[in-house]
Amino acid sequence: MLKAVILIGGPQKGTRFRPLSLDIPKPLFPVAGVPLIQHHIEACVAIEELKEILLIGFYPAALIQQFIVDLQHRYNVTIKYLQEFTALGTAGGLYHFRDQIRYGNPDAFFVMNGDVCADFPLEDLYKFHKSLTNPLVTIMGTEATRQQSLHYGCMVTNKTTQEVTHYVEKPSSYVSTLINCGIYVFSLDIFNTIGDVFTAKQQDCYRNGNSNREAGYIQLEQEILAPMAGTGKLFALQVTKWWSQLKTAGSAIYANRHYLELYRTKHPERLRQPNTSGEDCTIYPDVHIDPTAQIHHSAVIGPNVSIGSGVVIGPGVRIRESIILSDAVINDRSLILHSIIGRSSRIGTWARVEGTPSDPDPNKPFAKMENPTLFNNDGRLNPSITILGCSVSVPSETILLNSIVLPNKELSRSIKNEIIL
Repeated sequence: MLKAVILIGGPQKGTRFRPLSLDIPKPLFPVAGVPLIQHHIEACVAIEELKEILLIGFYPAALIQQFIVDLQHRYNVTIKYLQEFTALGTAGGLYHFRDQIRYGNPDAFFVMNGDVCADFPLEDLYKFHKSLTNPLVTIMGTEATRQQSLHYGCMVTNKTTQEVTHYVEKPSSYVSTLINCGIYVFSLDIFNTIGDVFTAKQQDCYRNGNSNREAGYIQLEQEILAPMAGTGKLFALQVTKWWSQLKTAGSAIYANRHYLELYRTKHPERLRQPNTSGEDCTIYPDVHIDPTAQIHHSAVIGPNVSIGSGVVIGPGVRIRESIILSDAVINDRSLILHSIIGRSSRIGTWARVEGTPSDPDPNKPFAKMENPTLFNNDGRLNPSITILGCSVSVPSETILLNSIVLPNKELSRSIKNEIIL
């Protein structure tokens, strides 16, 4: 029997995903038409031996519960949300809920960061883990460029055994182009290792008179994986399948594109097929359209577009490389390019909402990295995708270019390279 743990963080995390996370918890943000962590869960459900999925985070349970109930009815697997009393770090949460994870004595358990997007090769990862002699952790790795690698956990491995001999989280100088994808297989004995770290931190807190809560905050990468490198217990499987992180709102466009592409083989029913009869709108694949959306037959949609529930799209509208969230209204002959339109936002007639494709760029090799600087040297917003928060109103015949608009704003003019607060 196997289990999976998905680490989803909490509202204090994921600030770079604003303004989209101001009204939708980041783990539930729809990418390619379904909540982000549903992609993780569907990958887990595909493994026959996997019987339970645990979500660990510190979002209020009320925000997550309905999502869990809906998926429980759909899949024959137990899904539970374990709410942390405070942020405990990537390893602290695992240790705090160790009894729930160990219950039933699973052979091993997967751990997946909730903000990664991938064609999850979980079966391959588990088979590799089982083939090893007494491993504690197997990490899914992928290749990055030298410059990109500095933003991730970097691993040096023995090319024969795949043992990780050196691990550095976000190094200040080049270590390796093999990076940690935030997807793991753990043996149950890992809790002994985490427990040793917890005990040492607890004793340190007692000596210094600090709060015992500090002992519970344990970072998996720095405090567990890095010291474990070179001990014969830490291994990495390098994969070539698609992977990226969803750290910023802009990276959602890149993830949306790749999940839509995966639907061709895994979920073709989620893609809107081109219709040659003329009764439907013009579709350039790949496109996901919720069945409740109303789209005029003269609209042109795609490629790489996701349209949510209750969306209304008028005559002559053109949408490409974008995500339109639920209940948005796009009025006649407007143009939406490289943008995310928030829930219940309204775009006037003949408006143009356009962003600039930036990292992650599908034409660049290996793992993709969002531009880490939001502003350039003169204080202007760097070119990026355009993002509208929820309930934003854009007047007719205006242009929005490379801009971010916070929720509940009613614009009165065209804007370029601005953040509208």
